Amino acid sequence: MADFIVPSTSRPETDAEHRLQGPIHAQRHVRVICIGAGASGLLLAYKLQRHFSNISLTVYEKNPEVSGTWWENRYPGCACDVPSHNYTWSFEPKLDWSAVYASSREIFQYFNAFARKYGLHNYVKVQHQVTGAYWNHQKGGYNVTIKDLKTGQEISHHCDVLVNASGILNNWRWPAIPGLDKYKGTLLHTANWDDNVNLNGRHVGLIGNGSSGIQVLPTIQPNVSKVTAFIREPTWVSPVQGLEQHVFSDQERLEFATKPGVLLEYRRNVERGLNGQFGIFLKGTNTNNETEAYMKSQMQERLHNPYLEERLIPNWHVGCRRLTPGVGYLEALGKENVEVVYGEITRITEKGCVCDNGNEYPVDVLICATGFDTSFKPRFPVVGPNGKNLQDVWKEEAQSYLGVAAAEFPNYLIFLGPNCPIGNGPVLSAIECQADYMLKLIDRFQTNNISQFSPKQEAIDDFIAHKDQFMQKTVWNDACRSWYKGRPDGPVTALWPGSTLHYIEAMMEVRLDDWEVKYNGNRFAWLGNGYSQTELDPTADWAFYVRDKDDDEPLSRGRKLQLVNRSGTMSRNVGVNFTGKRDTGESKAIAPKI
Repeated sequence: MADFIVPSTSRPETDAEHRLQGPIHAQRHVRVICIGAGASGLLLAYKLQRHFSNISLTVYEKNPEVSGTWWENRYPGCACDVPSHNYTWSFEPKLDWSAVYASSREIFQYFNAFARKYGLHNYVKVQHQVTGAYWNHQKGGYNVTIKDLKTGQEISHHCDVLVNASGILNNWRWPAIPGLDKYKGTLLHTANWDDNVNLNGRHVGLIGNGSSGIQVLPTIQPNVSKVTAFIREPTWVSPVQGLEQHVFSDQERLEFATKPGVLLEYRRNVERGLNGQFGIFLKGTNTNNETEAYMKSQMQERLHNPYLEERLIPNWHVGCRRLTPGVGYLEALGKENVEVVYGEITRITEKGCVCDNGNEYPVDVLICATGFDTSFKPRFPVVGPNGKNLQDVWKEEAQSYLGVAAAEFPNYLIFLGPNCPIGNGPVLSAIECQADYMLKLIDRFQTNNISQFSPKQEAIDDFIAHKDQFMQKTVWNDACRSWYKGRPDGPVTALWPGSTLHYIEAMMEVRLDDWEVKYNGNRFAWLGNGYSQTELDPTADWAFYVRDKDDDEPLSRGRKLQLVNRSGTMSRNVGVNFTGKRDTGESKAIAPKI
């Protein structure tokens, strides 16, 4: 075998020239920076470590610990609204979850243990906050500025590929209510919780009835003297039939840990159920109609209060806002020490809240369960080759390519970007397919003399047009106030136009015709010096393609999918709504044409 030739010249080589000295698809060194060590950032680190060589990775995390939102959110009752055994990576189950809906502390422990198990902390710099990313016109890639939060020092780091994994439900915000700074009591935000505050025996005000507020109220209600719950709009709240909160017994956890296949089948059954509920989000389907009737009756039964029923049960479709399993929330609203104030808070005083009914409600502690900035704009400047800042480009409406990239911002990838399936079904499986998609792009960048890759604007325009048309038939398009869109009558910017399974299939292959790719020199420099990678490996079989039968992997998309999804191994699947009834697909809105 020929030696790897190093030319004797002092002139810096281009990537194309260097490739001519090596074999086909030589793996050049690639520098990757990832912003955020939450679930997405940790998964990227795991997959890069497992699948790649000759890559350097640095993950910058602003918090003192990894796990992102699950380290940050520690408020009373904080939990995930996805069944815990299915809020794990598909390949990394946890055997000993305490309950169906596990606490945020337990979820933090899962992701932190995942990072420890695979040595991912080696890539992470905690208490380092990215403050900007600027395209480098000489070298390509980005110059990233970072602030060391321990020392206050500003540093700079260059990368070939920049991945933003900072998340969407992460940048918490105070409510925009006049006078908030004048309040003299204890002020708390659910996403910035102070563990030193003792609520026992105190009068607590709770602003908001989103996911956080729904979890907080039943947790604190038994221990406080009184809760004044400020609610400005209705929302659908009900436990999911068959997946109510359940604490796993020692025997159940033992069987999960010791009996082969028991936990796997349990996880698959839950996932099948979650994936079978997409019809809930489509107007006119049996699933949506029956779920809405069921949840209305359940709310009426739990509230048992005509005043609250009239104000809290929405007139828009189930699913327009994120559905939350409200374990004990509706019952807590009817407790003797809970007062519900329905309407807008007009201002906050030193003592408490003044509402649009003219009354002031003094409280000892004011909890703001008021959510996050979900505009999708980066929290720092991201400046591309043309000098544009993505913060400005996405100021009015964030438009991405399949939730992972933006036009005219090459070599920049995004986890959970605009219009990805963050509320369509199981979210961690969607993150996994995003990571796989990114790795396919990085692999092509590493093994070809590519200098830039970014989605074409025309591809994004077509995707947005398709998305907007599709959303017309979904409940998300109703005029409810939801973080899925910037305003009640605005376009749906957060969600994918389809199910999670639909997204997974859409992301299985990179459609390079949708991407603008630029090369250093001749695009065929990747062919190299004529030698294959196989000839460089003395342990490889240099006649690997000679066989006695055809055992090739499927070449068509359809056959590949049947292999991946284990087609033929299940009896007929049908959608299931929250009532436990099976959707037969009678609605023309979802009936597939084969």
